[in-house]
Amino acid sequence: MSLTIVHYSNPVLRKKGEKVAVFDAALAKLAGDMIETMHAAQGIGLAAQQIGRAIQLCVVDLRRADPDFTWELDGAKPPLDLFMPMVVANPKITVVRGTEEMIYEEGCLSFPKIHGDVVRPDEITVHFQDERGVPHVLRCDGLLARCVQHEADHLNGVLFIDRMEKKVRATINDAIKALAKETREAAKA
Repeated sequence: MSLTIVHYSNPVLRKKGEKVAVFDAALAKLAGDMIETMHAAQGIGLAAQQIGRAIQLCVVDLRRADPDFTWELDGAKPPLDLFMPMVVANPKITVVRGTEEMIYEEGCLSFPKIHGDVVRPDEITVHFQDERGVPHVLRCDGLLARCVQHEADHLNGVLFIDRMEKKVRATINDAIKALAKETREAAKA
């Protein structure tokens, strides 16, 4: 079932998610619905906050992206089709020592048609659990690392616009204000 994606200025986007403690059929269904919603919106990631739930859960799927990134999942390099879409609960991210910071244009399903450059570390390791509660370790770089960091930020109430340099943010401020106004007006209706 496709879910409604909340837009900027909805307060849930600023809420730090509670840790996922119960891995049951309801969580698996929620994760499946989030994947369906992400695909319907043509996104590569979606966090629970974006569908109105403040919990530490997000989904990622880069199978349609150019694989200009590397990954190692649980010490192996399985094909993307074997582990994506990926359900990520309770992620803990560590930046790989000595990695470069990279500038890349990001967008967000909660900010339709708004994009801007964001600086992020290029290589990370993330410890997380899947929808069954099974622990995993993913080491990745490039777009996959960026996507995981973007979604993990959502789980902590941090938005990609918070990570933009002031001069970049200034170029999209009018669009952000217009979206915030539209979101407030829709909430009143």
